[in-house]
Amino acid sequence: MLRASRDFDVDLMQRCIALAGSSANEGEYPFAAVIAGNGSFLCESTNKVKSDHDVNRHAEVVALSKAQLVRGMNLSDCTIYSTVEPCAQCSYAIREARIGRVVYGLKSPFMGGHSRWNILSDMGLSAVLPEVFLPAPEIVSGFLQGEIETLFEQWNPLIWQVIKKRGIFVGNTGEGSSTSAAPPGSVGAGLARLLRTRLVDLIRQI
Repeated sequence: MLRASRDFDVDLMQRCIALAGSSANEGEYPFAAVIAGNGSFLCESTNKVKSDHDVNRHAEVVALSKAQLVRGMNLSDCTIYSTVEPCAQCSYAIREARIGRVVYGLKSPFMGGHSRWNILSDMGLSAVLPEVFLPAPEIVSGFLQGEIETLFEQWNPLIWQVIKKRGIFVGNTGEGSSTSAAPPGSVGAGLARLLRTRLVDLIRQI
């Protein structure tokens, strides 16, 4: 079960990396996001900031919008994959969309919504505003980070050296580490999220 889950994660992240490469070929930064739900691919997006002349069109935000058009507002059974740790803006969108799991490659110590601003892991959001935010999603960081570093180096070797020197994007010491208390796809974690979702939906109807 866990082996199948790991293989699925690898497939989806490699899809995300290839998508980021196509984004770079189109003049965008090599950022991309892929969303899966219930073990199936749901949608994907590249970065659209330059092409749309809109700073809000980050890959994660665009992908979330696509997913909600298909599945509705509640994406608690979904996983979002991203080449780089989601920024603060994307992290708030991920939390409000109730994404259940976040898998990303390189950390972003200066801009990240997990390692810098702690939005993705903030339990206070769900404690104070349970009508809007579910408990913090499971987070897997450093996933396939070596392949993502290669992607950035192929994109622009000089800029990648500057990024590394300044510590803008960095890898984990242990690849694929998870900050969740429960293992990926555990029955207990899934059941807890489902019960919390149903309770919040009932509260919203009052």
